[in-house]
Amino acid sequence: MDEQDVVRKARAFMQGLDLSNIRESLDPYLIKANARVREEELGPGESGTVAEIKGKLVITVNSTESLERQRFTICHELGHKVLGLDSSHQHVPQWGHVKRDMTEILCDVFAAELLMPHDQFSAACRNREPSLATTLFLMDAFKTSFPATGSRFARLTNIPCAFINMQGGLVRYAALSTSLRRLGARITLKTPIPARSLAARLRQAKASEFQYGDVAQDEWFENWPTGLDLIELSRHHDGSDTTLSLLWCEEEDVPRMEVDRFGQRVHEDTGLDELTGFLSWKKK
Repeated sequence: MDEQDVVRKARAFMQGLDLSNIRESLDPYLIKANARVREEELGPGESGTVAEIKGKLVITVNSTESLERQRFTICHELGHKVLGLDSSHQHVPQWGHVKRDMTEILCDVFAAELLMPHDQFSAACRNREPSLATTLFLMDAFKTSFPATGSRFARLTNIPCAFINMQGGLVRYAALSTSLRRLGARITLKTPIPARSLAARLRQAKASEFQYGDVAQDEWFENWPTGLDLIELSRHHDGSDTTLSLLWCEEEDVPRMEVDRFGQRVHEDTGLDELTGFLSWKKK
């Protein structure tokens, strides 16, 4: 099962439900899954659990966590049930990507689909430029966290945009807009935060705040032309050593490149090499 399979299953689960008030109440999902929610003070880093009791799904959420986190946990745990994936939390916090099992990441994808339905979220994004104000507006509208909102915005906006989640000084997760993916843009995972990025500067300064800055596109994107810039909105959380960045630029500020169906860049055919009078092979 991959992310596209999860998206299809999530949308099939949502089909036919009245989602007009889903930003305020998750009841349509709970009713369909025959589930109920209870709050309980859980241990540090433990967001929730799910169990089947007398034929009913019981989702327990950590009462000490925020409303946004609790809503995400509910949908994440529903993902385990709907997708048929066993839980493997192992006390790794859901907001992190370090050492997390793939089943947990797939349930995060499921939760994002439920919390931010495609049509509603796309409509809310329409005609909105990437910015802290836009992100905060969407967070409030859908009752979601900054990581979940930033990642969803990057994937659905028409603007060249990317959202990066970094922990422990390494890039752990990257969501790219369709326009960037079509150009073959790639951000390498499990590599150090780019040294000249705003994210690296904030982490070095241990500054837990939002900041804007300019950064070269090739600082973030692999095998990318030089001389082009991005706007970077970053925030560092020193307590958890987590850094988040939203990157974007105008459509006219991205290079014009052709990629094949595998996402590999197609280089211009310059013909045969010029004859030099020397043989090009080494065999006698």
